[in-house]
Amino acid sequence: MLVDTHAHLDFSDFDSQRQEVIARAAEAGVKYIINVSSDMRGCLASLDLIKKYENVFASIGIHPHSAAEAGEEDFQRIPELLKNEKVVAVGEVGLDYYRNLSPQDRQRDLFSRFIGLSLESKLPLIIHSREAEADTIDILKSRAAGLALKGVVHCFSGSRDFCKKCLDLGLYISFTCNVTYKKSEALRELVKYVPSDRLLLETDCPYLSPEGQRGKRNQPSNVRLLAQFVADLRGCSLEEIAKDTSENAIRLFDLILKGISGR
Repeated sequence: MLVDTHAHLDFSDFDSQRQEVIARAAEAGVKYIINVSSDMRGCLASLDLIKKYENVFASIGIHPHSAAEAGEEDFQRIPELLKNEKVVAVGEVGLDYYRNLSPQDRQRDLFSRFIGLSLESKLPLIIHSREAEADTIDILKSRAAGLALKGVVHCFSGSRDFCKKCLDLGLYISFTCNVTYKKSEALRELVKYVPSDRLLLETDCPYLSPEGQRGKRNQPSNVRLLAQFVADLRGCSLEEIAKDTSENAIRLFDLILKGISGR
């Protein structure tokens, strides 16, 4: 069993083949897919998806790229959306100082508020952090104020020091197919560094297709290819990686409590 902990199946890239893509993932052993929202349109589209597909679950949030356009009325709608029984996380939320599509102060404010929602709802965070390591850690620490954080830093691409600080906060670390790229030596070292009980896998599809498929649309079935690549890096079997990462996903996202584990 495998879990794609971060996909964007609501994107228009999948409009013509969404059902086939989800079926192909199941054939590859991907039992569960978490569809992660980026804006209010995506939140509503994710809720539609989880009605149609039993093995797809949702995360509700607003990406830092969309922070500037998100109004107060949008944020006020989020708590009600989080009550859906197939919503398993808050996200994707965080900071992106690489593209800076929203003012940094607006990103920080919205991230802080979403951390509060995560603590209130007891749902884990799916965190986006790009070239914003210090602020990400500072906001997580100050907003949580000693309370236990649950969450994952998705598509991890940061430094070893940032990775350690995230692990020290109790967060999980998720890797995507970009670890297969020829110039990702430093990232591959981090794949070997993260403890087996904190490791997650994702595609972030339609982005970041694996080496050999770059330029093509990524899809959840590629989690199997990623799992094999990670197994080779860590010197273990595909079965071991599949078991560890699936158990981690079930634990973090409370899938047993959602009544879906073992289906």
